[in-house]
Amino acid sequence: MVLSMVIAVQAQEIPERKTDRPVHHERMKGRHGAGMDMKALNLTEEQKAQFKTQRETFRKQLEELKKNDGITVKESRMKMEALRKENKEKTEKILTKEQKAKLENIKTEGRAKHEAMGKERGTRMKTELGLSDEQAAKLEKSRASVAADMKAIRENKSLTDEQKREQMKELGKKQKENMKSVLTEEQLKKLKESGHKRMEGRIEKKETNKTI
Repeated sequence: MVLSMVIAVQAQEIPERKTDRPVHHERMKGRHGAGMDMKALNLTEEQKAQFKTQRETFRKQLEELKKNDGITVKESRMKMEALRKENKEKTEKILTKEQKAKLENIKTEGRAKHEAMGKERGTRMKTELGLSDEQAAKLEKSRASVAADMKAIRENKSLTDEQKREQMKELGKKQKENMKSVLTEEQLKKLKESGHKRMEGRIEKKETNKTI
């Protein structure tokens, strides 16, 4: 959990404020299993304690920001951006040079795994939906293009985390629209149904694990 701040602080965002509506609690999302990362980095007890202290400090800062109703949405986002940047810098300072290099390798391996899973999903989709070779080729070209664009966004140091999130969302919409233009109505229906089935399977698996 503590290490997820280092590798996924970009995934945090403060929801927009609306009149007389409370702000929801912020959730921290990790791209990789935090426990696995911590074990791989071999953190010392002192480092773990430092991460815990920084995590608590950051949490309190977020709480204070969310309580501040006297600022605009734009100001909230700017302050959040500054807090994220400060937190990221402080948490990264806790790691040694070797640990930072290892963390980068973990992130690179994670992206490569994600890329491989994307290709696997493409193959499975071709079978499940009965795609023609032309349709499969178009979807693969779209997927590769989006993946390249996402990589460029991630590595663009001139963009803020908020700007990166917005551009990522736009890419997602673009890919979705492209899929609609390639697939037939029947294929889109099958895709939606298969998505629901997989979701139900995951829920059922979680419930079974809880029972066990």
